[in-house]
Amino acid sequence: MTTIAILVRCLLVVLFFPFSALDKILNFDGAVGQAREMFRPRGLASLVILCGFAIEIICPLGILTGIADRLAALILAAYCAATAMLFKRFWEPGDFWQRGPSKARDLFWDFLKNLSLAGGFLLILVGLNGAGWDAFLLHPLGSTHPYSLGH
Repeated sequence: MTTIAILVRCLLVVLFFPFSALDKILNFDGAVGQAREMFRPRGLASLVILCGFAIEIICPLGILTGIADRLAALILAAYCAATAMLFKRFWEPGDFWQRGPSKARDLFWDFLKNLSLAGGFLLILVGLNGAGWDAFLLHPLGSTHPYSLGH
């Protein structure tokens, strides 16, 4: 069971750690350029990318190790929702209902993928039956103990 829990958690975070975090290192100027679409001053855009980088390293490690994994999952869920709203604005191109290729539909699917990821992270936070929410409120830095034999 522990192997399955590790595998499932790896699948959930692999997009961020290592791939997206590594992309931010290798393509920092490009990432800042994309962030400047929403955050005009270059300094602010750089800060946003550095914060994203920190989230993409620290939170997946929390989820993988089980250390403060509920809080890490909440932060990653918020991160996914925020990036969906800020960078996957499918409503802007105006070609959603157009036949053939559509930038809006491409963004729409990315938007939904981000929200679906957020939902996956929230499952770590609240559990399948929602009982984890109270545990999180009582101990925000606590663990779900994903690899203990009793769970």
